[in-house]
Amino acid sequence: MLSLTPRRGRARAPNAIFAHVVMLSAFSTAAFGEPAVQHEPAPMNHSAPMAAGMDHAMHDHSSMAMPATHRKSRKHTKRAAASPSAAPPMDHMDHGRMGHDMAGHGMHMTGALGPYAMTREGSGTSWVPDATPHEGLQQQLADWSVMTHGSVNLIYDRQPGPRGAGQTFASGMLMVMGQRPLGDGTLGLRAMLSPEPFMGPNGYPLLLATGETANGTSHLVDRQHPHDLFMELAATYSVNLSANSSVFVYGGLPGEPALGPPAFMHRTSGMDNPEAPISHHWLDSTHITFGVVTAGLVVNDWKVEASAFRGREPDQYRYDIERPSLDSFAGRVSWNPTREWALQVSYGHLTSPEQLAPTMDEDRITASAIYTTPFGDGHLWSTTLAWGRKMLRPGDTLDAYLIESSAILKNNVTLFMRAERAAENELTHDIPGLEGRTFTVNKVSVGGIYDFLRTERVKFGIGGLVSRYVLPDDLKAEYGRDLTGYMVFGRLKLL
Repeated sequence: MLSLTPRRGRARAPNAIFAHVVMLSAFSTAAFGEPAVQHEPAPMNHSAPMAAGMDHAMHDHSSMAMPATHRKSRKHTKRAAASPSAAPPMDHMDHGRMGHDMAGHGMHMTGALGPYAMTREGSGTSWVPDATPHEGLQQQLADWSVMTHGSVNLIYDRQPGPRGAGQTFASGMLMVMGQRPLGDGTLGLRAMLSPEPFMGPNGYPLLLATGETANGTSHLVDRQHPHDLFMELAATYSVNLSANSSVFVYGGLPGEPALGPPAFMHRTSGMDNPEAPISHHWLDSTHITFGVVTAGLVVNDWKVEASAFRGREPDQYRYDIERPSLDSFAGRVSWNPTREWALQVSYGHLTSPEQLAPTMDEDRITASAIYTTPFGDGHLWSTTLAWGRKMLRPGDTLDAYLIESSAILKNNVTLFMRAERAAENELTHDIPGLEGRTFTVNKVSVGGIYDFLRTERVKFGIGGLVSRYVLPDDLKAEYGRDLTGYMVFGRLKLL
């Protein structure tokens, strides 16, 4: 059982079911992708929709390798995992080659939530395009198909103007997912950890970022809060109703409710950008929620789901597990009309999301479209368009818009950009004469990464980005007039 202590109302240890997944992680990471028992791959049906979805290897954070047969028969079947010697490293730079080399293996991949390609699954229960690639170390441990994925960035960040600052810090994540047949369905377990609490409670400098608190008494403004050590500890169970439909349940402590697009670090268009979006708290800030239960229905390329969850955002104690509650609700409709597109609209009511404004609730609406496609000779392009609206009760109605894009080139170069526009009401909450005012602010970032060293299991890269801020005249006295910031970073990423 999860141990809950009265002190600060937080849980002190994860559930035993998640300890099981972390144990699998230890084996997987220690072996660093040690080959599992190899089986002959099933013949490929080139006309099948799943085959089209598998042309680009695997998505970075989806579910495990699974047979494409009906789940009721899978409980009697051992699943195969390809040996590393039989396949090239899993890297979305090489998806052209992977479409050929991994075709038979790809036909064994189905999602944790239904009978569709595993590449469709994003963070929580969200969807990304079927054409999305992914990276990770795969293993077969008895009945468990296990994937380990991770990356770490060492960053120097310099934000401009009198409210900016410089800082060196590390960000990233380690995620382990396990999946196996159970009864008439499929059981999945997930664990995701972050090194960000080690950067300190104030997070890192990021002009125009708002949300959460570092000390329980003051707002974090112009700084991005660190994510919690435990970003996700979740379980799923799904049962197929037919060859193209299923029902599923998802529970997390923490987890992610059915609200918003996939979290920014799980979108192909944004995962290589080490900078958090300033629109994070309009779109996907609920990706770490202490207490989530979601139920959903999948029919063909449609998914309808509803969640009950805790509306309060994580507090300033980043190493623990907070006491769960189910005081808020959300619903989401997702549609993948083709293998390149993933669309969603969602609505949520968040009870008392801000620790420093406990009497204020929030209604949130989001809509997003993600487009991912290969181009040229083994390149990949992904773009996300998103809109979020926060309706504070009582308070203002605030909109934010985001467009981000990434081109992952075969020559070990990744290029990315992000443009945002947000209506902010927290930037000057403590400045006499400007308190309570809402300002529309804009930001554009462009950058890239060059992976200069690759092994079979990891790649090492160096990168940088430049950000330009455009503010209304009334803010220029506080922020300055010529605002250009930058980051330089090194990255290690599992393949």
